Amino acid sequence: MTNQPYGGYGAPHGAHGAHGAHGAHGAHGAQEPYAPYQQPQSQAWPAQGQGYDDPYADQQHTQQWQGQTWETQMQPPVAPVAAAEETSYLPPQGIAEPAPAAGVEPEPEYGPATLGGNARVTDAQRARAEGRSPIIEPGLQPAVLTAVLGLLLAGGAALGTYALLVPLVVLQGVTAAGWFRLNGMWPARQGIALGFLGALVADAAMLVADRSPGVILGTLGVWVLLSLMMQLRSHADPDERMYGLMATVVAAALAIAAGGYLAADADAVAVGAVAVAAAMVARALPLPTAVSVVVALAVAGGAGFAVGGMETDGALIGAGAAVCALIGHRVASYDYPSRFVHFTAGVALPLAAAAPAVYILGRIFA
Repeated sequence: MTNQPYGGYGAPHGAHGAHGAHGAHGAHGAQEPYAPYQQPQSQAWPAQGQGYDDPYADQQHTQQWQGQTWETQMQPPVAPVAAAEETSYLPPQGIAEPAPAAGVEPEPEYGPATLGGNARVTDAQRARAEGRSPIIEPGLQPAVLTAVLGLLLAGGAALGTYALLVPLVVLQGVTAAGWFRLNGMWPARQGIALGFLGALVADAAMLVADRSPGVILGTLGVWVLLSLMMQLRSHADPDERMYGLMATVVAAALAIAAGGYLAADADAVAVGAVAVAAAMVARALPLPTAVSVVVALAVAGGAGFAVGGMETDGALIGAGAAVCALIGHRVASYDYPSRFVHFTAGVALPLAAAAPAVYILGRIFA
């Protein structure tokens, strides 16, 4: 190997010519690994002269390159092909979960997969699966509140129409809010406001129309149309709109129907409200369900008999109002209701459901 790595660059012309074109080509062949570092073509053409008859020699040297290139150094290594057994499907392996820390509740369990996703198992569904009842009754505190509100209705009816209107408006507002919360829709400000507004309109119309009960039916028909229009403007899914429509219509119907106390005779309102108050307190006593229902009806009949002037009509009005109140109480206990439901629907539904019975029975036994 010579000390002049550039193929005799700078040597005398005669010495260079003695090698000839083939000599230069042989020198290049001996130094193939260093071919990319030879002199540029602009300087090699005059030195080689016209004896160089292979214009593609540079391409031949490039094609014969045996060293590593930049591309081969940067390419990732090719992984060996896995056998068919290694790529076959394997069932998921169980992963041991760490035990929960002390004082930490375990994660909630989930039910089977459905078309809408993996739904969480509710308390009511778990109770039914375990053979337990999903009914939780409001208890003594809501029953006491119902009794207080019933006594206020009875006292207002004894004092006059406008005195009755104050506790009635409270009952109607709590009824609309409690029904929406009982159906799991919260907050539902538009529906609650619409139902409560319907009750106020019905009350005002009855005062103008000399407490005519026909106003209740007319207001209810108008409010069904308004509820339908409100849901048609909603951008929710069709199922959610239908569910919201039914909840709004029922809430408005219950709140408006509670205005039956305003249309009924004052004596009937006093008898019915006191009977409902007594029945709810008796129903909250720690007794078996069947026994407490019988006791509640008996107590309601006795209260109606006492308030109604010791007459049978009072006992019948009280017992009839108590039957409707127990139905409302049962509805407010459905499907593991929350504490808020107990203090809204649990308080208002017994009195609201009893209002039509008080009006009808009061007209019958008047």
